[in-house]
Amino acid sequence: MFQDLQERLEGTFRALSGKARVSEENVSEAVREIRRALLAADVEISVARAFVDRVKERALGQDVLSGIAPGQQLVKIVHEELVALLGQAASGLELEGQPPVTILVMGLQGSGKTTFCAKLAKHLAATGRRPMLAACDLQRPAAIDQLEILAKEIAVPVHSRRDTRDVVSVANAAKAAAREAGRDILIVDTAGRLQVDAELMAQLADLERELQPRERLLVVDAMTGQEAVAIARSFDEKIGVTGFVLTKLDGDARGGAALSLVEVTGKPIKFAGVGEKVDDLDVFHPDRVAGRILGMGDVLSLVEKAQENMDEEKALKLEERIRRAEFSLEDFLDQLRQIKRLGSLKSVLGMMPGMNSKMLKSANVDDRQLSRTEAIICSMTVRERQQPQLLNGSRRKRIARGSGTTLTDVNRLLKQYRDMKKLMKTLSKPGAMDRFSQALMPQR
Repeated sequence: MFQDLQERLEGTFRALSGKARVSEENVSEAVREIRRALLAADVEISVARAFVDRVKERALGQDVLSGIAPGQQLVKIVHEELVALLGQAASGLELEGQPPVTILVMGLQGSGKTTFCAKLAKHLAATGRRPMLAACDLQRPAAIDQLEILAKEIAVPVHSRRDTRDVVSVANAAKAAAREAGRDILIVDTAGRLQVDAELMAQLADLERELQPRERLLVVDAMTGQEAVAIARSFDEKIGVTGFVLTKLDGDARGGAALSLVEVTGKPIKFAGVGEKVDDLDVFHPDRVAGRILGMGDVLSLVEKAQENMDEEKALKLEERIRRAEFSLEDFLDQLRQIKRLGSLKSVLGMMPGMNSKMLKSANVDDRQLSRTEAIICSMTVRERQQPQLLNGSRRKRIARGSGTTLTDVNRLLKQYRDMKKLMKTLSKPGAMDRFSQALMPQR
């Protein structure tokens, strides 16, 4: 997401990079290009106009006119205005009140409501909360089944009933069940429609009136672009939205929804869905998203993902094995699985500073290669993983057949492993690991 916008903005900033001073003419041309970039990204037209007006007003200030790096100064201004446009700061959930505190999750059909409910439950459980899910989508076939399957995966209880179409009675029973079970959060999954209609709004209004939810979250598909703004307006006017959840941010959406919602409604984006797995949920940080749009990366999010998904004890054991030059294919497999938990390789690369849109587009990144590598190593016996020197021609052919790959794939993996082993041997020399660690540490 945002790659096209990022590429257009980079071109605008490059046009100013060779100039010693910025003139009114330079600024006018730059903001015209920024406006075109925003409209191409499907940003709501009034939002795009207001944004470029603010940028132009600031860029024509005396502090910029007297500067020596106009391109960089314009980047700074655009970054600050993007942060403001996206909501200034991360907005947490309001969870104070008599338990169980209720979170009403709303949205159109296909927006990802049910999956988000499970993601949110897992996110809250990881922070020490005790959530319960309520299956109140009685319209869509298999909606209850889907929620129950996801709830089982994350080990969170779900309240459901299949013998009634009375949504309010199901919700009330769920709240009572949550209270009795000592659950402090109740996440209510509601029915959606293909479009906003009176029946949907009436049902949501009944639930809102009966449950008095602390949070009323609207799940919006980022792929819908400007249409998301009209949907948000309808829900906010009739039910009252406390925050938004943007799903499918890992797709090819142009970003218009994210860049328009806060400005139009005045309500924050609280979460971003970045994949289909229950772990693929991020707190929405406006400054970090703005940094990604401008190619500045998002190191903080990358570090947080690593802290959440990397096993510190295993990392320490691996370091000790590297020091003793004992790095095996078993270790390789373990590290591969930990990397996969960080998300898609392209999304991880997108968080790296200096990784601009052209580099991302040209990067030959295929997540399926990780799965092929994992399949190859898993087709080996434990002894073969620990002693790769045993892998003669016949064994390699057997591994290729067992993993559904080719002999060339197996040979390529073993070559990569040998190259990595050489690197590990270098790092195992006295003082090398300490020098490597110091090189990675930020300088004070």
